[in-house]
Amino acid sequence: MNAAIREQFPILHQEINGHPLVYLDNAASSQKPLAVIEAIERYYRWANANVHRGVHTLGSRATDAYEGAREKVARFLNARSASEIVFTRGTTTALNLVASSYARSVLREGDEIVLTPMEHHSNLIPWQQAAKACGATLKYIPLQEDGSISLEDVEKTVTSRTKIVTTAHVSNVLGVTNPVKEIAAIAHRVGAVMVVDGAQSAPHMKIDVQDLDCDFFAFSGHKMCGPTGIGALYGKLGLLESMEPIEFGGEMIDHVDLYDSTWKEVPWRFEGGTPIIAGAVGLAAAIDFLQEVGLDRILEHEKKLAAYAVSRLSEIEGISIYGPRDNRAGLVTFNLADIHPHDVATVLDSYGIAIRAGHHCCQPLMRWLNVSATARASFYLYNTEDEIDRLAEGLVRTKEYFDYAAG
Repeated sequence: MNAAIREQFPILHQEINGHPLVYLDNAASSQKPLAVIEAIERYYRWANANVHRGVHTLGSRATDAYEGAREKVARFLNARSASEIVFTRGTTTALNLVASSYARSVLREGDEIVLTPMEHHSNLIPWQQAAKACGATLKYIPLQEDGSISLEDVEKTVTSRTKIVTTAHVSNVLGVTNPVKEIAAIAHRVGAVMVVDGAQSAPHMKIDVQDLDCDFFAFSGHKMCGPTGIGALYGKLGLLESMEPIEFGGEMIDHVDLYDSTWKEVPWRFEGGTPIIAGAVGLAAAIDFLQEVGLDRILEHEKKLAAYAVSRLSEIEGISIYGPRDNRAGLVTFNLADIHPHDVATVLDSYGIAIRAGHHCCQPLMRWLNVSATARASFYLYNTEDEIDRLAEGLVRTKEYFDYAAG
């Protein structure tokens, strides 16, 4: 990636604690380019109004922008129709919609939901609650030694009682890219649906939901250069049409009587209340930006950074790196000797380096790794090898500091 791309992100050009900022917390949230910031400002300056309601000019502008963003998301995912795109607050809301509406309508006592121990809590707790409500059973595909999953184990775990199979496309801890296309084929052979948590894949690689043949795909805008508070759920049209809304009020209704009501068509029945209009505008601008740079180019850049980071960090005595060494997504999760990850992150912040520390909303996976928490450096299109060098140097200084303090 060239310097011109970095120049598009104004937040990166500052000092933290007297040092140039190195932002390596992209798996949690990405930074925003000028194109997105300006698109949101332009909407509020020129088109701010509610959608689908007013016949005045501003209302028409806002509606065109909002529905145009839906069309853009549909093309971004290669959905068959914009009607298969439901705007949500993000991945969490999208997965909860599937678990609370679709799952609870189809699950019966003894049915199975198959998932993995690597799931983010957003793709775990909603299924726990659905299982409890319906008497279904949760089953887990075992992990290999490096944290990956094998299709043989998927075949063994999925049975004729399985109704839902779900997994992260990319693990936010291990950097594993799961074979969701092949998993979806296994699920479909027994009549189950495939739900994909795409929070860590949509920002970094081309997504083709028709090729993956997943039934649902969820992602968030704020991890892909878009604003916070906006995301989307893709669902095959027939499945969405079979689902009941879980939020009720204005905008999602067709006809209301004193004692009964009917709903709008898909996808609007799932978007009760005033929607996240400016967020959708910002998301559309983010998609334009990423596609102009090129998703294939972004993925190649991040994989090179991940490989370089694994190599550089492996040189540090006492470091433990989790997940596969090769062919990993653009993040590296690690622990440094017996220093708590929060202490590591605090010292690195004193050098202007921002990483993540904690359980990353993956407590079952932490227990599988036999740790309470980890540190994580995650990369995006604007990061550089020089920043990874600064991370490695900061970790060496952190280790020296704690070695000195212990002495």
